[in-house]
Amino acid sequence: MPAVRRPLRGSRAFYPRKRASRIYPRITSWPASNEVKPLGFAGYKAGMTHVMIIDANPNSKTKGQAVFRAVTVLDCPPLQILGFKCYSKTGQGLKDVATIVQENPAKELARKWGIVKIKPMAEQLQKLHGKNVSQVRLLIHTKPGFKSKPEVFEMGIGGTADKQLEWAKGMVGKELKASDVLKPGDYVDAFAISRGRGFKGPVARFGVRILGRKFQQMHRHTGSLGTTEPAKIRPTVPAAGQHGFQGRMEWNKRVVKVGGDAKDVTPSNHFLRYGVLRGEPVLIEGSLPGPAKRLIRLRAPLRQPKSKYPADIRAVSTESKQGVCI
Repeated sequence: MPAVRRPLRGSRAFYPRKRASRIYPRITSWPASNEVKPLGFAGYKAGMTHVMIIDANPNSKTKGQAVFRAVTVLDCPPLQILGFKCYSKTGQGLKDVATIVQENPAKELARKWGIVKIKPMAEQLQKLHGKNVSQVRLLIHTKPGFKSKPEVFEMGIGGTADKQLEWAKGMVGKELKASDVLKPGDYVDAFAISRGRGFKGPVARFGVRILGRKFQQMHRHTGSLGTTEPAKIRPTVPAAGQHGFQGRMEWNKRVVKVGGDAKDVTPSNHFLRYGVLRGEPVLIEGSLPGPAKRLIRLRAPLRQPKSKYPADIRAVSTESKQGVCI
């Protein structure tokens, strides 16, 4: 008989299900843009609330009416531009050509990296002579005073390579605010590390069926580990292991509010497990992965939405969220 062929069943989107290497996410792909500007931002997840907003979707049944929407509140203190990295396009992908950093970084960064002395900017820029630079990315770090260890990550820039390089040279050592990058009505892709739940079995990790009472006196395990040929266990078989604390990304989340007074979006008893907002508040429609106090990275949408709708907020709920699971 001919071999029976069929597509694979089940999602492989989150394989391998292993623990993330660090507590804040990485972004490896950035969209193309003609405007020279940062293509993302980052903020700490404070919690959730709800807003009353005018539905501007022309295809919605509630068009023009005031509706309630759940929103996630991000605390976005200014980010510090540490430097930039230059990449050259090769047949094996992007190759790191040079890394330019500011001459006097924060003490916390110097202690973390073991930096003793940094050369002047003019000497560092000499590394670029004769090099073919095809892409420039900013080196960003969060404020050291907000957490004991600042998070350091890369951020893409729009425009051509020459314009990216000139813009990055003038921005080294300066601050970047959320209101300079994000606007109400924009769409962003959200990256985060999900809530960690430790070592779990296959029932909790994959939702396999709990077996009956006569199944070899073992109920919360996988019934069959596979066929006898080939005599091996495939990596797709549900097994025990790390559950949670994995990188997740959500497409096209709408920004409904940027900046303003933090008291206008803070509940009466503050956010549970977070406290007082220290930076500009940014409200994102819907939920975002990760627990409170975790860094959420935002990126300009890689898949541009077909249409955009203005965000007309009429009221933000500041009722107490005590006892409400967020």
